[in-house]
Amino acid sequence: MSTAATVPELVTLHVWRIPRAAVGRALGRMALDPRRLRALPGVRFGKLLGTGTGTGFGPGDADLTRWAALTVWDSPAAAARFAGSRVERAWSGIARSEVRLDLRPLTSRGEWSGRQPFGEPTGGPVHGPVLALTRARLRPTRTLTFWRAVPPVAAALHTAPGLLARFGVGEAPLGWQGTVSVWREPADLVAFAYRHPEHRAAITRTPTERWYAEELFARFEVRDVVGDRTVLGWVGDADDPAKGERA
Repeated sequence: MSTAATVPELVTLHVWRIPRAAVGRALGRMALDPRRLRALPGVRFGKLLGTGTGTGFGPGDADLTRWAALTVWDSPAAAARFAGSRVERAWSGIARSEVRLDLRPLTSRGEWSGRQPFGEPTGGPVHGPVLALTRARLRPTRTLTFWRAVPPVAAALHTAPGLLARFGVGEAPLGWQGTVSVWREPADLVAFAYRHPEHRAAITRTPTERWYAEELFARFEVRDVVGDRTVLGWVGDADDPAKGERA
């Protein structure tokens, strides 16, 4: 099996909430730490990401007090060494709260920076929360029509049954966009993705509108949630399930 097709055992999503007074330091970290993250032992693929509310994809949607790192690991042992690394210490040092999600890839199609970071997973049984990740590099000439198509889908997502958390992610303020959403059960995600009229309409328009120069859609089993869920914008009750969740 090629490296591109190898499915990683563990993907982590770290999310940090910082005070507004630390925004300048966070922007500095975003200039320095992407390369440092990718250079850590055991990292196959790593991205430092800005976040937004998920209601749109323009600069006005950005949340400068929340930042994230998505990392694909060779092994859980390699992931464990992230704690105490230079990158982790820097972000934890400016964060007022943080959370980590441990993820197992279930499905993935498309590419990110010309790679298949999650391999070619074939699914498997899941009983509990799942996380959906979308990521796209927009064609500059199609950006305006894409932004106009987003609000109905975002509004529908906000009220979707089974949604536990959602927010936007991006590698740059414009043109490099994505979403993270966490769902109570796989069936809730499927119901929204394929049965909700606004989302289905957007899917139907994608091939003809040619919004994306590169795109990736992936789904993960949420194996663990460690830390403060409110950093994710958790919209469920305190008793909402999260498999293996720890405070």
